[in-house]
Amino acid sequence: MAEVTRLSPVDEDQAGASNETKREAFVRLAERRTNAVLDRIRILSNLGNPYAYEWEEEDIRRIFGVIDEELRLARQRFQHKNRRRREFKLR
Repeated sequence: MAEVTRLSPVDEDQAGASNETKREAFVRLAERRTNAVLDRIRILSNLGNPYAYEWEEEDIRRIFGVIDEELRLARQRFQHKNRRRREFKLR
């Protein structure tokens, strides 16, 4: 079983509950933020109504291209292998 890490008093204010673990804070914030993103995606998809809007394929490619790139960058932050500092070498 994983060790439970309690937040420091400074982090507790930001986390919400005074006795909230890092895991509990993650779950609380991940649910809230993920639902907010999903809501915004649904709102964006309303632009796909051809009776109300007109668009070009290039518009759609650019919109989803930037969203895909941002998702790729966000996903990288969760991968432990990318948390190590990169080493600079001239050769």
